[in-house]
Amino acid sequence: MHFDQDPLNTGVCCERPGMREPGHRASSAGQRKTALAWSSRPAPAEQERERQGAGGAAAGDAEAEIIQLLKRAKLCIMKDEPAEAELILHDALRLAYKSDNKKAITYTYDLMANLAFIRGQLENAEKLFKATMSHLLGGGMQQEDNAIIEISLKLATIYAAQNRQELALAGYEFCISTLEEKIEREKELSEDTLSVEEKANTHLLLGMCLDSYARYLLFSKQPSQAQRMYEKALQISEEILGERHPQTIVLLSDLATSLDAQGRSDEACVHAQRASDLARQGEHPELHVLLRNLAAVLMHGERYAQAEEVYREALKRAKLKRDEVSVQHIREELAELSRKSRPVS
Repeated sequence: MHFDQDPLNTGVCCERPGMREPGHRASSAGQRKTALAWSSRPAPAEQERERQGAGGAAAGDAEAEIIQLLKRAKLCIMKDEPAEAELILHDALRLAYKSDNKKAITYTYDLMANLAFIRGQLENAEKLFKATMSHLLGGGMQQEDNAIIEISLKLATIYAAQNRQELALAGYEFCISTLEEKIEREKELSEDTLSVEEKANTHLLLGMCLDSYARYLLFSKQPSQAQRMYEKALQISEEILGERHPQTIVLLSDLATSLDAQGRSDEACVHAQRASDLARQGEHPELHVLLRNLAAVLMHGERYAQAEEVYREALKRAKLKRDEVSVQHIREELAELSRKSRPVS
């Protein structure tokens, strides 16, 4: 891993590591953390040697040490040791500044921002994301670059969680409108100018923005607007990733939730059932969550016997997954179902 290219200016994956719940009414845009894919691309060794020039050995040693620190930090994050990861990242940042490695500084700020974001330290994450963006723009990156849009989306999500509605709305609209204009401009470009993969990455990033905005709208009790965003995001996911991709299945379930919130239970049930069926066929890692969503739609449509059957299966699968949060939610919803289905005396 080298820092001679912008480490954020890479492909975007619309699939979220650590799948969030499909849009349950009890969940909020702020509580569900959206994870974007970040990576770096190595450059040819010839470019690296040319960049280092005279005295490059010392710079190379410093860069190698930074890379090892970042690898250790990522390992700590994977092992759920965020405090240790934060300490290591601070060491990496100090070394990056000492060696005046601007790309390493930017990359480390980005990792620190994402770590703060997933830990729920939103004020700190906001500052770090802004620092990352400042370094990128200062290095000549354009506002329409996917890396800037990714950070802008994170900031919009933070503002939504903090109930800073005007900033959240402006952030989501900036991301979506910028990407839509960019896609329209790039539509006719040949593969020699812009690869199919790069075009797909931009479409996936738009899908991610639409999905995040839809969740914000749903939480803000604007289900019809959320429905339109989900439909657009679902179309992109189906076209780029395919109907059976885990991301597409979750979006289908989320679309059902937006319809359910409008009282359109029959339509919601069709989509939620389809999502569950596809999840079963593909052994979706979050099948129990999708089943819980289907059960909730059935309950709201007063199909109580079917809802209980699906809830029971969801509970069994959640226990096998050791997903204690889902287990608790399902038990609460089963209790609600019991109250609703009890005959009135």
